[in-house]
Amino acid sequence: MGSLRMLWLIGISLVAMVLSAYAEDGAVEIRPGEVLNLQKCIDIALRQHPDIWASRYNVQVAESKVGQARAGYYPQITATTGYSNTKSMSTPEVTGKSLNDYIGQTTLKQNLIDFGRTSSQVDVQRKTAQASLFDSENTVAQVVFNVKQAYYSLLRAQKNRDVAAEIVKQYELHLNQAKGLYEVGTKPKIDVTKAEVDLTNARLNLIKAENAVKIAKATLDNAMGLPLAPDYVIEDSLTMDKLSITFDEALERAYKERADLKSLRAKVEAAARSVDFAKKDFYPNLGTKITYSIPKNGNFSGDDWDVGLSFSVPIFSGFSTTYKVQEAKANLGLLKANEEALKQRIYLEVKEAYLNMVEAEERIKAAELAAKQAQENLELARGRYGVGAGSSIEMTDALVAYARSQVEYIQALYDYKIAEASLLKAMGVSK
Repeated sequence: MGSLRMLWLIGISLVAMVLSAYAEDGAVEIRPGEVLNLQKCIDIALRQHPDIWASRYNVQVAESKVGQARAGYYPQITATTGYSNTKSMSTPEVTGKSLNDYIGQTTLKQNLIDFGRTSSQVDVQRKTAQASLFDSENTVAQVVFNVKQAYYSLLRAQKNRDVAAEIVKQYELHLNQAKGLYEVGTKPKIDVTKAEVDLTNARLNLIKAENAVKIAKATLDNAMGLPLAPDYVIEDSLTMDKLSITFDEALERAYKERADLKSLRAKVEAAARSVDFAKKDFYPNLGTKITYSIPKNGNFSGDDWDVGLSFSVPIFSGFSTTYKVQEAKANLGLLKANEEALKQRIYLEVKEAYLNMVEAEERIKAAELAAKQAQENLELARGRYGVGAGSSIEMTDALVAYARSQVEYIQALYDYKIAEASLLKAMGVSK
């Protein structure tokens, strides 16, 4: 109970801090041309993204229901008042006269013994609020992952665009070389034509790569919750910083830290208390009622008090309570099954992310070597073509292999970063 209150206080404090900052500073802004790193993008999303705000308001809704449930501990006071003016035309002695009636009544009701109904309901709402807080943490984890994925996607798109731009320059260089050799009579006209076709295709690929950058940037804007963000620059972090962790360590941490699993466990506890709460309808209820009334016709000389106890015993409700208990038990069984299913999904997520990360790490090494070899092959092909020993086809093949090797190396780095981010999310690490 103490840990729950601490979680609640932390959650509400976070909401208050964010609301206060938002009220003072307004919406987050990015200056045109500003340089953003990954952490800055994540911080913006945590402050700006509507999913974050929705999850925090949902926590407040759940906490309000705890307060509503606790109302059963306190007395209920109601006040009723009224005034009426009556003119009688039927009784001779009062015909034509107006009668003023003042009515006032105050009632206090206090539940004395309900055999645990209120406490059970409070426990259910507390566990539900705790689950809501964990759901909010899970939303944070998803938003953070989306930002990471969009950030690395933009870096990949920018690097692929740079490769496409470099290939255009390479084909321009080859075209100039082919024209020069044709003019001196050492190469046929078809080499020039083929070089022109290859250059046109390279320029088309560059156009596609530039559009991919625009789409990736829009995706990152959306992930941060700023769809109308101006142009900015992101830091290049598409490198492999090896994450040293074993699969067993990652899985153990996931079972311990995953917010969605914590949420489901809290919901299981709430469902268990719901079974107890449903059973309370089998028990009686004892309460007290105190009523103070102002006498009719505004006669304040005498006060009317009504004090009494009420004791109600359920006898037969058409089996309603029995079915409520049955429903509560079924919900408990459903949530327990969902908990086990989630644990199995977590195992699969951790396993898949871990294997993808290991595979990407191996692929980076191979792709880096292949890129160096393709660079050397391109230089050799250009040299051979320049002295008349190589063909135009050999030169084109070398350029295609070079471009492919660069793209594959970039993709391997991207895959490692995404696998790493996926593993951290699967482990329950939100940042």
